[in-house]
Order: sequence, then C-alpha cells, then structure tokens
Amino acid sequence: MMETIERYAEQGQSILLDWITSPAAYAQFGLLVAAYLVAIVLTAWIRPRADRLIRPDDANRSSFAKVRRFALLFLPLLLPVLAYALTAAGEQVTRSLFGSGAVIALGKRIFVFLAVRRIVREIVTDPFLKTLGNYVVMPVAALYVVGLLDPLVAVLASNGVSMGRINFSFLAIARAVIAGSVLFWLGRWSSDQGTTYIRAQETMRPPTRELAAKAFEFAIFAVVGLILLNIMGLDLSALALLGGAVGVGLGFGLQKIASNFISGIILLLEGQATVGDFVELDGGESGTIIRMGARATILETFDGKWIVVPNEDFIVSRIVNWSDAGSGNRYEVDFSVSYDTDINIIPDLISEAVKKHPAVLSEPEAPDVELRAFGDSGVEFGVEFWVEGIDDGPNKYTSEVRFLVWNALKEANIEIPFPQREIRYREGHGPS
Repeated sequence: MMETIERYAEQGQSILLDWITSPAAYAQFGLLVAAYLVAIVLTAWIRPRADRLIRPDDANRSSFAKVRRFALLFLPLLLPVLAYALTAAGEQVTRSLFGSGAVIALGKRIFVFLAVRRIVREIVTDPFLKTLGNYVVMPVAALYVVGLLDPLVAVLASNGVSMGRINFSFLAIARAVIAGSVLFWLGRWSSDQGTTYIRAQETMRPPTRELAAKAFEFAIFAVVGLILLNIMGLDLSALALLGGAVGVGLGFGLQKIASNFISGIILLLEGQATVGDFVELDGGESGTIIRMGARATILETFDGKWIVVPNEDFIVSRIVNWSDAGSGNRYEVDFSVSYDTDINIIPDLISEAVKKHPAVLSEPEAPDVELRAFGDSGVEFGVEFWVEGIDDGPNKYTSEVRFLVWNALKEANIEIPFPQREIRYREGHGPS
C-alpha cells in the first residue's frame, strides 16, 4: 500500500516539475484563468435575465409553472458550466499550438468538481441526499480531479470477500451500498408520491384504494431489490439454495407475520373495515382506524392513544364496526318522571325537544320515546335517536340530549324524581 502511495507521489512530483518548466503549461493556466473570468462576467449578465424569464408568478400553480420553478434551482450551475464550455473550446486551440492539454484537462475536472459542489450545497435540499453528496459524491469528485479515481476503482475491483460460491469485490460492496441507498430513497419517494395519488382518487372504494396503494408500494420495492441485485452483479442461481434454506426458517419463525400480512390483504379486499371507521374490539377497546399496515392496523382512541392491533385479530375475532362507511348510529338516553305526572304528554314533549339538536336525524327514524318501566321512585322512560357520527364514550350526543330532556321537563314543571323511602314505626317497636 505504501509503495503505491509513493509511486503516485513521485508521478505527481514529476508532472508538477514538467508544468513549472513548460511554456505550454503557462499558456494553458492563462487560458483557464481567462475562461473563468469570462464565465463570471457572462454569468453576471445572463443569470438575472434568465431568472426574470423563467420565474413564474407566485399565484401561478400550473404544471408548467412547477417545471419553471424547478429549472430555477439549476441557475447556480451557470458559472461552472460556462467555465467548462469555454475551457473545452480553448482546449482545441492549445492542443493545436503546443500539442499538449494536460493542464486544460485538469481545469475541466476542477470545473466539474465545482459544479458537483454547487449541486450538493445549493440545489439539493433533502437531508439524506445532502449527506450522501457531502460524504460520497464530493470525495469521489475530488479523487476524479486529481486522477486517483480510476486506480482506486481498480484496487477495489481486484480485492474482495467470498461467501461460499458467491464472491463480493470491495467495489461491488461499495457500489451496492451507494446505489442501494439511492434506490431505496428513490423507492420511498416514488411510493409516497404514488400512494398519495392513489388515495386521492375518490371514485375508488376506500378498501380498493388501500389495496392498490399497498400493491404499488410492494411493486416499487420489488423492482428496487431486483435492480440492486443486478448492480451488485450477483448470480441469482447461486442464491437459490441459500434462499430456500432461509425461506424454510422464515416459514417456521414468521408464521404470525405471514398470517397478519394475508389477513391485511383480506381486510382490504372485503372492505369489512377501512381507514376512518370507528371499531370496537372484542376486548372492549375502541377507536378510529387511522392506518392499515402490512402487519397491523392502528386505532386512535378518543383520548389520543394509539392501539396497534394485529390484522389477524380482525379476521379471527368479533369486531364491531360502528361506522360502516359513514352510516348513522342509534343512541338512547334514559330518564324518569314523577308518578304525579301525566305520562301521556311525555312522548311528544321529549321527541320535540330532542329534534332541536342539529345532529339528530329524522331518517331512518325520528326520535322515539318509550315507556320502559314503573320504577321504585318514578316512571322510567327512554328516548332513542339517530345521529351521523360516533358518540365518544358516550359523552358527546347523549350528554347534549340529556340537557335537552332536562330543560324540556323543567319548562313543563315536571318533577324528575329521586329515590324516596317511607319509614313506619310500629307501636311498641320504636327506638328507645
């Protein structure tokens, strides 16, 4: 390793001495400086005019306006690109005059490095891509500038590790790590864009939208995986035996995961429950479905807690779906009146009072008052009503309806009884 470094150091020293003593090298340096200064002047003149020409109005939200805003991001590349173009044009002149263009070639690589640096520092905004640019792309560009990239690639390609019949060169590993990172980032971005578009299609049923979104996400990452294997140059036939053994192990160890995955597909196909439905589990927990994943479904309770429910539970257990694609739900409120009350006026009085609630529906049935029992303290009634929504606890609609019942009885001077007891003393048995 040290011998290689010393050899490249000697080569660099020899090239530097040749440039110092060569008039052609000085001419090429002068050409580079002139090309860069001219590029600065041209950039100062072109960039503001290009900005005014390309930049759309702030209120313009069309697709073409989005393309124009995207093009504006690349204006910082104007200086290095112009410098590279002017240098490339001058390279032909220097080669015809001096028969050499090594300094010009170095200058062109430097301008490429400057362009890469501006992309990483000024254009890229995604944190992952910016990190990749700072720690991978820019070091590679620097090695390209000094001419060490090809030797390094050759060293990495000639060394590696072996796992049975499968050989991995260090170059393949590095390429897989870098390409895999980019591909999976691109896959995640494509998946997010695609699933957002699919879920925005209101003409599709909610379960169909969820199934299509999951299928799209699975297809994206399957393609990413195949591309990555191809980039690594792996022989897929060599992986067949290993894949079979791993598959058997996973089959025994991940039975629950497979069961939950299949259950999730069944849920999406049948549409028994979907995102936005309010469900009550067999154990008594209840909440709104906010996400349906490959392994589990997430419920959000009224107090903001999340409940992670394995998809299998929706198949093998009894689940009460209160939403049923947004249909109404029936609730009831119990109350009682004094025995001195004319109970014949109670049904109409309470029904009219409950109808005043803005959320109470007249269909499929208007508020209905029923005589439930003759209790110990009073006559017991119940009012049933339908609403388009879920009562949280019940503390939402039923609480407001109880206020309406209370106010209606008070305005009619009807007594709401409370438990009363008569105590009688028999003669000779009273307290001493």
